[in-house]
Amino acid sequence: MAGPAVTEGASIVAICTSPRAGAPMEQHEVALLVPGVGIDGDRYALRTGWWSDPQWPDQELTLFEAEVAEAIGIAPSKARRNLVTRGVRLESLVGIRFRIGEAVVVGVRACDPCRYIEDLTGEPGITKALVGFNGGLRCHIEAGGQVRVGDVIEVVGPAVE
Repeated sequence: MAGPAVTEGASIVAICTSPRAGAPMEQHEVALLVPGVGIDGDRYALRTGWWSDPQWPDQELTLFEAEVAEAIGIAPSKARRNLVTRGVRLESLVGIRFRIGEAVVVGVRACDPCRYIEDLTGEPGITKALVGFNGGLRCHIEAGGQVRVGDVIEVVGPAVE
């Protein structure tokens, strides 16, 4: 089995949150990741997001590839994910523990979009363009801490079962 496709220098290039469903995404230089909760101040940590329902327990953190945004011609914040990465294929991080800044997270599954994102962004075709891992990666926050723009993504190892 090949290792995760993380290039040297893979990093966080943007941090985005929104205080509630439908509100514009706000960019930050630093954010606090809270285990079992999400990014301090984000709609899913506050339980005010569109999918804030106990049946969706993996709403803690979402990652999105800057390369995907460039390929489909959108600003990365249009994907409405939390951390924008560069230099890593996110699908390679499913089941993998990795460090970003002070935090350790585990890749869980693809972050497929719903039709709501198309209505909200006014970007026709964005739902189809973001299917599968093009839509990003849902993550569980194992160990919290601060994450900053520019932090390197470092693989720690397989997820602990």
